[in-house]
Amino acid sequence: MLLSVERLNYYYGEAIHALRDVSFAVEEREIAAIIGANGAGKSTLMWTLVGQLKPKSGTITFNGRPVKPIAHQAVASGIALVPERRRLFPNLTVRENLTLGGYLRRDKVALAKDEEYVFSLYPVLKERLLQLARTLSRGQQQMLAIARGLMSRPKLLLLDEPSLGLAPVLVQQVFDAIEEIARQGTTILLVEQNALKALEISSRAYVLEVGRIVLQGSGKELLRNPTVQAAYLGVRQRTEVILEEESHAQ
Repeated sequence: MLLSVERLNYYYGEAIHALRDVSFAVEEREIAAIIGANGAGKSTLMWTLVGQLKPKSGTITFNGRPVKPIAHQAVASGIALVPERRRLFPNLTVRENLTLGGYLRRDKVALAKDEEYVFSLYPVLKERLLQLARTLSRGQQQMLAIARGLMSRPKLLLLDEPSLGLAPVLVQQVFDAIEEIARQGTTILLVEQNALKALEISSRAYVLEVGRIVLQGSGKELLRNPTVQAAYLGVRQRTEVILEEESHAQ
């Protein structure tokens, strides 16, 4: 198991219990998804995995070793986070953002190859190397955020809401790229509100509600789960609309 999380707890202050005995695992070379509503604790979990937040209790084991709550050590061990809303360096160029993504690396030849790899995923970035990140479109910014994460050559890439705020055609491009990254051997843990897209591409998936893992299974299993369909896929709502339309037609 590449990533194993056991009984993780995190509090904001003393009153808000944001993560409640969260346990899950991610196998090497797979796409795993965590879905849930706003406020479920998804981003808190991601920041905890990379050492930005210190859990109250529980263990995080990555590649057979415990992960300490120190951000740069998480990156050095092979974990990279692409955070929600991208969090680029807005006044730096595309190239400078990519360079900072690989700041811990000293293998210049391999870095150059990885830069070409991200350009193969996102050719528009190569065309805009000297452009400031803040002047890119939302879709291009998301491409840059993912590319920056890949420049550390992670074993595990954490993606927090990568489709947030994007037009449908760009959402599909993001998910196509995620699948291609996984095919190239990078393990992916994906947090997404677009539950349908996330579950369609995931071999393993979890549902997080109010800080707890309440359901787990393969992506296909959760797609067929009536509770997931009603809460996250809109199946019940669509059925009600169809029935209402049919009753009016009669």
